[in-house]
Amino acid sequence: MVLKAAKTRDPACEPIDFDAMPRLGDIPAYHALRRPLKAATVFEGHATSWATLDARANRVANALLAEGCEPGDRIGFVGKGCDSFFELLFGAAKAGMVLVPVQWRLAAPEIAQILEDAEVRLLFLAPDQFDKADGFCALPAVKRCIAMGDGSDLPGWEEWRDAASSQTPDIAVDPDDVALQLYTSGTTGTPKGVMLSHANILSGRREGMGAKMPWNEWLEDDVNLVPLPLGHIGGVGWAIVGYFNGATTIVHSEFVPQKVLDALAHDGVSKMFLVPTAIQMLLMMPGVRELEFPRLRYMLYGASPIALDLLREATEVFGCGFAQQYGATETCGTIVYLPPEDHESGGTERMRSAGLPMPGVEIRVVHPISREPLDARDVGEVETRSVANMVGYWKRGDATRETLNADGWLRTGDAGYLDEDGYLYIHDRFKDMICTGAENVYPAEVESAIYGHPAVQEVAVIGVPDAKWGEAVKAVIVPKPGETVTAEDIIAYARERIAGFKVPKSVDFADALPRTASGKVMRRALRDPYWEGRDRAVN
Repeated sequence: MVLKAAKTRDPACEPIDFDAMPRLGDIPAYHALRRPLKAATVFEGHATSWATLDARANRVANALLAEGCEPGDRIGFVGKGCDSFFELLFGAAKAGMVLVPVQWRLAAPEIAQILEDAEVRLLFLAPDQFDKADGFCALPAVKRCIAMGDGSDLPGWEEWRDAASSQTPDIAVDPDDVALQLYTSGTTGTPKGVMLSHANILSGRREGMGAKMPWNEWLEDDVNLVPLPLGHIGGVGWAIVGYFNGATTIVHSEFVPQKVLDALAHDGVSKMFLVPTAIQMLLMMPGVRELEFPRLRYMLYGASPIALDLLREATEVFGCGFAQQYGATETCGTIVYLPPEDHESGGTERMRSAGLPMPGVEIRVVHPISREPLDARDVGEVETRSVANMVGYWKRGDATRETLNADGWLRTGDAGYLDEDGYLYIHDRFKDMICTGAENVYPAEVESAIYGHPAVQEVAVIGVPDAKWGEAVKAVIVPKPGETVTAEDIIAYARERIAGFKVPKSVDFADALPRTASGKVMRRALRDPYWEGRDRAVN
């Protein structure tokens, strides 16, 4: 069935009053009054109206209080995406409690470490985690576990929820209270709990809605798709944006390319957020060019810039606008955007940028040692200041002070520069920088140069020991299925596009790249074997 294109918001409809939703728990309450029968959430074909979502969130809040949990307590969730998660999210917010969603892709010991660190009191498990329930429920801080689905001997979600009142709980929640605690990927060191307040999450979004940015505007009948993990800001943060704007949110348990394409083609999806790798996976699906996506207006992407060749193909196939999003867990997601009008299939300098600051966001680039602001096009560390900056790291005062200074500037750890028009260009993470001879090489720049090779599906660039230069640039390539390519081909291709000192000195080939649970390439896992037995992992 082909659906009609999304209509513009009816002028007769009252505009959304974002000021009426200063806390997460206000979102379902507000929309339940304004559009009670409209679908708020759709999961596996089952729709939940705004009125039902608000009532269930109230029941969850009252059930949490009945368990003896208090405002400020940490409530855990582990599992793949489901509609019950959002009842828990909004319910915990109404009760003044802090939800700690954990990446389901992590190993059991990693999940247990996070639950212990967060001191989770009540734990909710989706069916994919039932086989680990005994270990999680035995953790000292966990008082009780609830099963969100069938197939477990644990107390069941619906019975637990529905035993409580649907009346709004009488709990005073300050917008500056912490609402969400997300854990960093942990590519280096122990994952840290990023504390995000209601105001952090919603105030920046409120400012953005007041700006004239068509890609950021939501129409009366927009449908939002959430296929990314809810333990990641790209999943839960993007979902909150849709709910905040009163859209219908379709939740997928996990990213399955065929299911995403089916939703885009048949379920009226008009907006979604993905990472470029996921977009590439969609384009590799058989029959994708035969499908129509009649209501898809914008595809937002983040985590890395989009390669020009990938953009060309995606634009041709999906026929929608693309907008890059740059941010971090510590900034509640997007703080910089590259609008659709700067995405040109012919390629421009701005296509290499992350874009412009969102309304209300300040961006500066400083010297990594003196911390003094730098001039345009001078590379340094990117810092940001806005209402979206985190409260801090949970019980990690030293780490908080290292990241967030007294004036409110947050260190991103990214190396980059600003051009004369205020566009931000990201070179790479400082910790991934390769020092070869007297030159600094940023892996992302080399990866971008190699990615366009027709036989390359994925690429990661690392620094390895070199007797002459200290470090040498190495590329690790995942070829496209059925394609054959040599190291000499890759090196020659790169040499035509970047300076000689940036060109890989060697190339390895792999079936896949190691990734964190949030999908980031683990360059450290690729790099470490080459540095074994050395006192330092730099030369």
